[in-house]
Amino acid sequence: MRSFPYSDAGSPDLRSPSRYLWWLARAQRATLAMGIFYGSVWTLSQALIPYALGQAVDLGIVSKDFPGLLWWVGVLLALTVVQAVASTLRHRSAVSNWMQAAYRSAQLIGHKVTRSGDALPQKFSTGEVVSTSASDAMRIGEIYDVSARLAGSVVGYLVVSALVFASSWQLGLVVLLGVPLCGVMLLFVIRPLQARQKEQREASGKMTALGADTVAGLRVLRGIGGEHIFVQRYRERSRETQLAGNKVAYSLADLDAAQVLVVGAFSVAFTWIGALQALNGQIETGQLVALYGYAVFLVSPIRTAADAVSRFIRANVGARRIIDVLATPSAVDDDGATATAPSSPAVLVDTASGALIRPGALTGVVSADPAASADLARRLGRFEDAVLREATVRWGGAALHLVPLREVRGRIVVSDAEPQLFTGTLREELDPTGRHSDAEIMDAIDVASADDVFDGLEDGLDDEVTEKGRGFSGGQRQRLALARAVLTEAEVLVLIEPTSAVDAHTESRIATALRHSRATENNTTVVVTVSPLMLGAMDTVLFLDGGELRAQGTHHELMKTVPEYRSVVIRGEGMDGHGYEGNKNMSSEGQR
Repeated sequence: MRSFPYSDAGSPDLRSPSRYLWWLARAQRATLAMGIFYGSVWTLSQALIPYALGQAVDLGIVSKDFPGLLWWVGVLLALTVVQAVASTLRHRSAVSNWMQAAYRSAQLIGHKVTRSGDALPQKFSTGEVVSTSASDAMRIGEIYDVSARLAGSVVGYLVVSALVFASSWQLGLVVLLGVPLCGVMLLFVIRPLQARQKEQREASGKMTALGADTVAGLRVLRGIGGEHIFVQRYRERSRETQLAGNKVAYSLADLDAAQVLVVGAFSVAFTWIGALQALNGQIETGQLVALYGYAVFLVSPIRTAADAVSRFIRANVGARRIIDVLATPSAVDDDGATATAPSSPAVLVDTASGALIRPGALTGVVSADPAASADLARRLGRFEDAVLREATVRWGGAALHLVPLREVRGRIVVSDAEPQLFTGTLREELDPTGRHSDAEIMDAIDVASADDVFDGLEDGLDDEVTEKGRGFSGGQRQRLALARAVLTEAEVLVLIEPTSAVDAHTESRIATALRHSRATENNTTVVVTVSPLMLGAMDTVLFLDGGELRAQGTHHELMKTVPEYRSVVIRGEGMDGHGYEGNKNMSSEGQR
């Protein structure tokens, strides 16, 4: 039994689609060799059955040698058993090869998604990445599925050619030259198929991307009445994909028809020549029977070769898409990791803004421009190394972008303004690593004031969370994400607008509980917010103006001494976290 995912998927060769496919083949060469062996045995046993049948006719029936007939009948039975066993083992190996290639590719894409930062979303839509993993990876697996049959077909073709040559050199030449010629003739039909499959793949990717983006923004679309516009766009994309699929179907139909015509013509010509030689006494009756069996058998190698070429075309298109994703430069990497992370909680200094985050403290960040404070949070979380090369963030004595990424991700956690929830149980959602007890999870839920969310679940922590948490309101999702962030027990926890979708009473409880939970010398907490309730719980507040530190102090001190700060906070008190007018005293969940 083979288990997935791999502990290490390896470093793929991304220089070209063919090199990537060859790299996959080398990564699973043991099972590929096994599949080729069983496929060869399976096809060889099929190829020898006509030979054994011909020998039974000539040496048993025609010669009236009953013991000889029994011997060749026994050989036929043995070949049938070998064929059945080899067919089963070949199929098992083929499925294993298909799954290994497909899941290794999907794992590489998943790893890239989680390690590339913002680079991938800037280049591809969510739908395109999903389509690459779900569709293209599966198509790549198909060529390793057909590899065993293809190898066996080559072996069978060579063996049959040798057997036919032993009976008649003229027929041997027909087989040796005719089968490759049939394959070449089919290429004229396969070539247009390649272009049409590429066109269909691109249309399908665009349709999937539009569908994913529409579903993600469905609530907003309904709110502004733009639903019908995107429905119409999706219909147009769907129609384009359908027409592209029809063209592929036309080419596939042409290919099937060409296979029947070419293979049928070859079989008729081969059998006709054999029948003429039998009438002229050049070959025996049994040999004619065997030749007819060979003609039927040779249909399989020709069709397998055509099928393999068609699958390789699809895999080549899929491999190119996967390479496009995997070759996208990551926003963060360890290539230049030359610094050592501080051994204990250390100060974080953002040189671009002048902000200084002291260890063991709760620090609030307020800005007249919300984007400036969000950018500061992203720099502290090391989202883009290119940005940090221009605007260095120092962690203790080390530049943050030069510290090994594993150290940064393990000790600095950023919870975004719109965190994602995933499918699974609530326990898995809040504690993905499974390191915490149920009591500790409940403590984090209490910090996030999400007790009411938990109480409303029939199965408690074992309740299934729907995709993206659509079964919860915006405020409920936000509080569950806060509980998840608290459970990371990160040395530095950066929260971006963690309470923008909750009412004032809930926000007050969260502020108090968060301060109590994180108030230790080993915990550093940064909260980007304009909420007076949250800012009042901070040890110090940094006020940014124009992206630079303008003032710092407690919330009450800044309210008294910095008019600009007071203006931003008072304005923010009448806005929700996303800049829309709203009443903070009214539950935003109730409005939904």
